[in-house]
Amino acid sequence: MPETSPDPDGDGLVFAYVTAGSQEEALRIGRSLVEERLAACANVLDGMTSVYRWNGAVEQADEAVLIAKTRSSLFDRLTARVRELHSYDTPCVVELAVGRGNPAYLDWLRAETA
Repeated sequence: MPETSPDPDGDGLVFAYVTAGSQEEALRIGRSLVEERLAACANVLDGMTSVYRWNGAVEQADEAVLIAKTRSSLFDRLTARVRELHSYDTPCVVELAVGRGNPAYLDWLRAETA
C-alpha cells in the first residue's frame, strides 16, 4: 500500500503553524477555523516558551501552539481569519507542506476542507 494518497484536485495539503498567547486563544482560533471549514483539524499544544526579538529587545513569553491541517488553496483565507481573531499585531502563521502520510487520513483531511 502506498504511503501517499493521490491528490485528485492537485491541491496540496499543508499544516498551518500558529502561535498564540494562551491555550484559550489557540482553542478559540482553532475552533473557528474548523467550524468555517478552513481547517479539518486543529491541534493545540500548551506550555511552549518562546524567546524572540521584538522592538529591539529580547523577550520571553509563554505561548500555545496551534497546528491547523488544511489545503494549500485555503492558506491565504486561513491566514486572514487568524489575523482577524488573533490578539497579536503580527501573529506567526506559517505554511508547512505535508509530504507523505496515511492515505485514509489525507483523504479525510481533503474531504473536511472541501
